[in-house]
Amino acid sequence: MSTATPLTTKAVLFHTTGDPDVLTVEEVPLPAPGPGEVLIRVEALGLNRAEALFRAGTYFYRPTLPASRNGYEAAGVVEAVGAGVSEFTPGDPVMATPEKELSGHGLYAERVVVPAGQVLHRPTGVDAVNAAAAWLTYSTAYGALLEKGGLRPGDHVVITGASSGVGTAALQVADRIGAITIATTRTAAKKQRLLGLGAAHVITTDDEDVVKEVGRITGGKGAEVIFDAIGGPGLATLGEAAAHDGTLIVYGWLDGQPAVLPSNWPLAVIGYNNLDLSAEPARRRRAAHFIGSGLRSGALTPVVGATFDGLERMADAHRLMESNAHTGKIVVKVRH
Repeated sequence: MSTATPLTTKAVLFHTTGDPDVLTVEEVPLPAPGPGEVLIRVEALGLNRAEALFRAGTYFYRPTLPASRNGYEAAGVVEAVGAGVSEFTPGDPVMATPEKELSGHGLYAERVVVPAGQVLHRPTGVDAVNAAAAWLTYSTAYGALLEKGGLRPGDHVVITGASSGVGTAALQVADRIGAITIATTRTAAKKQRLLGLGAAHVITTDDEDVVKEVGRITGGKGAEVIFDAIGGPGLATLGEAAAHDGTLIVYGWLDGQPAVLPSNWPLAVIGYNNLDLSAEPARRRRAAHFIGSGLRSGALTPVVGATFDGLERMADAHRLMESNAHTGKIVVKVRH
């Protein structure tokens, strides 16, 4: 193990929940990597909607305050490894996710120490920005659509909030296996962008009826799989777009209100949590191979909607994420 580990690092913290302005950059202690751990010099951070909810205090668990960390996704280079780590060496380009809850283990920092089991080798030819935009979006789409949803070639899949990071990843994952994608977005402003990203069909929910349009596209059968980021009372109506004995996968609750279950049974309704995929070695291994091969071949190409330079721009990045003005992933590059 290297003995040159810095004693501190800059990290993004928040001491109270609220709007993006609660995020501050501060110096925090940096432990040396212990047994089974890896120290990573972070080059880029991929932002996820869950992090904005966590900062605002509306995530499915509350942050531990004061001095909460944040951040689910980082790309960088290994600087040091702890005892017993043989699969990584200093200099390896990697991607990483935190082990546990975000308050103590979030990755918004210049350097982080994470368990080796939460680190993946970065595929050859993938730079830090694209690597930071890859793992959580593609693993969420892969885990929900393939591992849980059983999506098959020729199936129709409705993807709500399709301009988000996970939404654009889901378009590519579904297309890669030969499924027929039906993207939804609120306004016509993003319709051409989504068609350009490979969506077979796009429904604008402000002026089109989702159930009616899905019925038209599928010849009246409905979609075999629905992949929903919104939840709320509208879930009941969305479920009516599913095929007989179809599957409705809910992975987010952007609506914020209690969800209402559809009544057009038989219908499987799955609440998907991507942490389950990451925690199960066999599923994580399958996801890593699916994503790695797709990145290497170009079948999976992260959609990066915006980049910000430096941890001090994190609040600006969160503001953009909450504006919904972007398409794809937001990435913050880390300066050293």
